[in-house]
Amino acid sequence: MVRAAEEDQNVNPGSGDESTTTNNDDKNSDMEMMKEKFAKLLLGEDMSGGGKGVSSALALSNAITNLAASVFGEQSRLEPMPPERQTRWRKEMDWLLSVTDHIVEFVATKQNTNGVNMEVMVTRQRSDLHMNIPALRKLDAMLIECLDNFKGDHEFTYASKNDNEAKSMKKREEDKWWLPTPKVPPDGLSDATRKWLQFQKDSVHQVLKAALAINAQILMEMEVPDSYTETLPKNGRASLGDFIYKSITVDHFDPDHFLTSMDLTTDHKIVDLKNRIEASVVIWKRKMSAKDGRSGWGSGVSLGKREQFEDRAETILLILKQRYPGIPQSTLEISKIENNRNVGHAILESYSRILESLAHKVLSRIEDVQHADALTQNPSSQSLKLNSLKDSLKIDASDFATWTKLWWKLWALDDRQHVSCGGGAEVSKGGTTSQYQELE
Repeated sequence: MVRAAEEDQNVNPGSGDESTTTNNDDKNSDMEMMKEKFAKLLLGEDMSGGGKGVSSALALSNAITNLAASVFGEQSRLEPMPPERQTRWRKEMDWLLSVTDHIVEFVATKQNTNGVNMEVMVTRQRSDLHMNIPALRKLDAMLIECLDNFKGDHEFTYASKNDNEAKSMKKREEDKWWLPTPKVPPDGLSDATRKWLQFQKDSVHQVLKAALAINAQILMEMEVPDSYTETLPKNGRASLGDFIYKSITVDHFDPDHFLTSMDLTTDHKIVDLKNRIEASVVIWKRKMSAKDGRSGWGSGVSLGKREQFEDRAETILLILKQRYPGIPQSTLEISKIENNRNVGHAILESYSRILESLAHKVLSRIEDVQHADALTQNPSSQSLKLNSLKDSLKIDASDFATWTKLWWKLWALDDRQHVSCGGGAEVSKGGTTSQYQELE
């Protein structure tokens, strides 16, 4: 007995040492990995040292984008993320976001020294980062939480590649043949599951709208690069074409009627329309700011009319962004990101963009399940149409700024407030959900 106890004492210290050694090894490994990542960022992704690297802002933007692609690229089903991927995502994002802690601005503050009130300048995190980074982190956590809610049995599964039933099932998106096909019971989902699934969709929808609002605001604040303006025509009409030009300058303008008159059947056509309108807006703004009388609208058009036409064009751009969140970036957006030198803007833009992309992906997967369920109710219908994602994302463009302010007001409440994607929408402060509901 004594000998056994002595052996245990000899073993236990050894096992503790091994655990400590393992933890130290993990920390050293993380430290080396972080050093390697930041070395690449400092060199502008050019590890050869040849001085051909990109700017620090673009390097950070690319790093966040590539990290998201490697972590979320395989998220093709409604299921929780593997723990190791979650750990990697949070750890490496913390590294990249730590850069924002050192982007500061000077602010005046009062200080009492020996009974004398003085106003001194102190540093604090830049205001846009101080407001947006916590909001994006919360949106990030809400998306991960929503994916975690799909663990276990929820009455639907995914068919294997050799499943004959799945092969005969009509898919909602034929061009995405690589995605797994959801399967529901022969009589469809239960009412409880349908309501729960719709609630998850509404929750992710809120995240998508918030990410869209942040991304749109950051892109708007980025400067238009000279390399982009040098490629533009002399006037907005040449960029738009006669048909779009006349449609925007009519006396009674209806953006919905305008969009129904356009061919938006493919992503390429949507992006082409967006490119034309964005180019025209840039041309008109430059002419108005320079107060150049030689305008593409003609000498008979007043400054007020020009501003009205510019507002119409920007309204169309907002609607396109809301209804088609999955389309590729426009030429102006790509040019802004590539030529941007503001590190804070680069981080906010890339972070909001990848959250927007992930939310759109989750919504699409939820719609796939809802479509499979709807087919069980009406299997003979070959032209079955659900409320598509672009219809569910319709937002009155005139209320876009108001909605964004409501979102920031929600996040500005104290730390006791929380919005949950689990059992229901909840805002603890005040005991009501009115502030959450008014975001709809």
